[in-house]
Amino acid sequence: MWGVSALTNKFYRWLLDLIAKDNMIPFYKSKQWRALRAKALKRDHYECILCKAEGKYHRAQNVHHIQEVKVRPDLALSLENIECICIRHHNAIHDRYQPHVKVKAEDKFDNFDASERW
Repeated sequence: MWGVSALTNKFYRWLLDLIAKDNMIPFYKSKQWRALRAKALKRDHYECILCKAEGKYHRAQNVHHIQEVKVRPDLALSLENIECICIRHHNAIHDRYQPHVKVKAEDKFDNFDASERW
């Protein structure tokens, strides 16, 4: 199902060490990741594929691992395991999405005590 990735044994061991240390920044700064990221953005025409599936257009700012690197490090450099998405969709996928809550005017001052206290 998943394509062949560009992982060498040395890179894979380095990646496992980063995962163990919970420090993925060096991976995302690596030339291997940056090259793959550029390839994915070009493949998806720099568009968020999830917005596109909704019939909308938004520029992709993130390249997201479908199978997370910490769970499937063997797929970290697999083009078939990444998708280009916008920040909104990336936050939603990682449960970082905070929807805007509309507050009714009558609910704004529920705990407000207007009695004068002089």
